[in-house]
Amino acid sequence: MIDEGVIKYVSHWTPGPPLTESQCAELIAWRDRLHQAHQIGLYPNGIGYGNISIRLSPGTFAVSGTQTGHLATTTPDHYTVADGWDIDRNTLHCTGPIQASSESLTHAALYDYSAEIQAIIHVHNRDLWQRYQGVLPTTAATVPYGTPAMAYEMRRLLQEDNLAHERILIMAGHEEGVLTFGPTLDAAAQVLYRYLKPSLRQTETEQTRAKL
Repeated sequence: MIDEGVIKYVSHWTPGPPLTESQCAELIAWRDRLHQAHQIGLYPNGIGYGNISIRLSPGTFAVSGTQTGHLATTTPDHYTVADGWDIDRNTLHCTGPIQASSESLTHAALYDYSAEIQAIIHVHNRDLWQRYQGVLPTTAATVPYGTPAMAYEMRRLLQEDNLAHERILIMAGHEEGVLTFGPTLDAAAQVLYRYLKPSLRQTETEQTRAKL
């Protein structure tokens, strides 16, 4: 069963103005391109999947809002700033025009781990999810998304596995979930596209760069 879209951490949201167009340009370009490629989107049951973020400062990151997967194109109104979190207490605070994605606590854990991680992409791809479980760094099947347990599992794989080198993660307990990261969104996307069809990788990269 697809388990997606429900915020499992304690969410504290302060409504506020959106980020500027320049702050969101790269996020919007990559997110909308990934939507076009069906890596971010909406299931037939109306539940959205996939999210994307970039680090803004050591203690903040911009992330796509919850339940925006149905949108073919986004604007700054569909992104928010995560500006406080506590993994152990399962809480996250965000400020902006929309609540943060249900996966934001997982993003926060990765940003906490290393300053070299500046961008994160979380998509759903059944083929990659099935093909690379146990081949690429893979979370335990008992660990659900968006929880402290997932954050701790990320840290374990970064310390004990080759996740820091591979920069791609298969979320065994989160059906179809695949996560990549890197020093830029472009770099994170290239990790993902390395495992996708070559034609899709080349076309999507060229089109996204043309929008920036």
